[in-house]
Amino acid sequence: MTAGTPPQDILRAVFGYHAFRGHQEAIVGHVATGGDAIVLMPTGGGKSLCYQVPALARPGVGIVVSPLIALMQDQVDALTLLGVRAAFLNSSLDAASEVRIEREARAGALDLVYLAPERLATPRGLAFLDAVARGPGIALFAIDEAHCVSSWGHDFRPDYLALSVLGERWPGVPRLALTATATPRTREEIRARLGLGSARLFVASFDRPNITYRVVEKDDTKRQLLDFLAAHRGASGIVYGLSRKKADETAAWLATQGVPALPYHAGLDAATRRRNQDRFLREDGLVMTATIAFGMGIDKPDVRFVAHLDLPKSLEGYYQETGRAGRDGEPAEAWMAYGLGDVVQLRSFIEKGDATPERRRVEMRKLDDMLAYCETADCRRALLLAYFGETSPSGGCGACDTCLAPPSRFDGTEAAQKALSAVVRTGQRFGAGHLVDVLLGRATEKVVRSGHERLPTFGVGKDQDEREWRRILRQLVVLGLLEPDPDGHGGLRATPAAEEVLRGRRRVELRHAPEPAAGGVGAARRRRRGGPGSALQALPGMPDARTATPGEQALFEALREWRRTVAAGLGKPAYVVFADRTLAEIARVRPRALAALRGVSGVGDHKLERYGAEVLAVVEAQGGEAS
Repeated sequence: MTAGTPPQDILRAVFGYHAFRGHQEAIVGHVATGGDAIVLMPTGGGKSLCYQVPALARPGVGIVVSPLIALMQDQVDALTLLGVRAAFLNSSLDAASEVRIEREARAGALDLVYLAPERLATPRGLAFLDAVARGPGIALFAIDEAHCVSSWGHDFRPDYLALSVLGERWPGVPRLALTATATPRTREEIRARLGLGSARLFVASFDRPNITYRVVEKDDTKRQLLDFLAAHRGASGIVYGLSRKKADETAAWLATQGVPALPYHAGLDAATRRRNQDRFLREDGLVMTATIAFGMGIDKPDVRFVAHLDLPKSLEGYYQETGRAGRDGEPAEAWMAYGLGDVVQLRSFIEKGDATPERRRVEMRKLDDMLAYCETADCRRALLLAYFGETSPSGGCGACDTCLAPPSRFDGTEAAQKALSAVVRTGQRFGAGHLVDVLLGRATEKVVRSGHERLPTFGVGKDQDEREWRRILRQLVVLGLLEPDPDGHGGLRATPAAEEVLRGRRRVELRHAPEPAAGGVGAARRRRRGGPGSALQALPGMPDARTATPGEQALFEALREWRRTVAAGLGKPAYVVFADRTLAEIARVRPRALAALRGVSGVGDHKLERYGAEVLAVVEAQGGEAS
């Protein structure tokens, strides 16, 4: 492809797609003609094409700012297999490789160069861009993961603040900032901090309709996780926890249960992190147990689930982490277990942190929003979308636990009064376990030692079981009637708002635990998709109403085996050769000639030339009639 080629032709010839999706065409056209843009598009929505296509359509070298080495490597691997001249510059390269890539870029021998943000703030980085601008020219600047510029965000990176220099130093070069997660406040911060005042804003829907959302109360977390994973056996997924220790312990424990798992966190040395990440990207059925250090920019499309063993700190973080599932558009599941201990721990972190009072207020508000999501009796998807300023259709999504098995609400005023009274009468310094003992009339050693068996509230809660009282206490925290004492080692205390309830001047509505959907949420999704457990499966991209024929299934698996061999020879993840959806379409169409294979989505000219004959040979070996 040469500069000046129409974007539609580039899309077809290079990437193998026949049409843009959603806002892509408008974004590409705007940037290709020199316009600046701010692009908000969910993970898996095709953000990369929004800068890759105009970079190839415009003269010069496209410069992409990316925060993670792994992301750069994945992107460059995929582009190289498409015949695009791409490279990256980051700390993983030796000096000789850096010099070579800089020389190639200055000579116009590269189409796209990925840079780390910290490199652009250095004299060498700026000198490199000056040289490219004087030589072949700069086609565009793409700033990926642009939410990292927000000092209030969960992924703030100070180096992003220096990126406003791009517009100041090269004002004629179009810039586009891209992110998969940004609240209205963060959007404006991106605009201001990156100097994109006149940039056109493109906002795609944040909805990920292929993801089922589910939240469960912590009971026996290991057992709950294992039950969840049983429905995803053989699938790739990520299990998030708050601590490095939990990531290590969970991986080791899962391995003893027959689940292949590896840890990933900042406490591991760089070589181990890279090795574990490479295995996750290249192998099928591997589970990564991780802290939030893992994931941003991971392009693996066939992650079938994301599980949280601890409460995330914000809905932004939760949305981005769950968004790593189902990038291929196929059904995926976001599962989270949380309990009152999570609330106490995170509130304590915020209260005891060294942040400014304003920052603590922001973090506390984000945590409150996260808790509201967990405790809602309404559609989780609607609440999540509303957080990002998007209105969802009424009537529920039908693909979250509260829609599939709606919890019932009840007048919980009396129960709230009993719980609040127990908190006040015990001195507002005890945790949930002690309070439940008092409410249930358990004369434990601690209760007797404290004299709490003589309180009027001792035993007043025998109409509820322990699990229900813990659920009630947790909901009272979410409602702002109780709060953890940051200096009380997990103790709970009443807020001023509690007095209105204790005096009978405020009604409290609580929710019962939902009844589990038959077979679980994941099973409900798989029944619609014809997944494991059915005689035939729906291949990727296939409508829910149709399952694959035995011949289609056999050819699809044969193509996956061929792809696995090719990828292993390249030392690359399998999906950079061909996506599952492309293989599934080949299995349905059964092309017998290169011309027919060229019509399959995801088969561009370079891959057709490189792999076309091999693919046709696999199709021929499987026999059957062409469609």
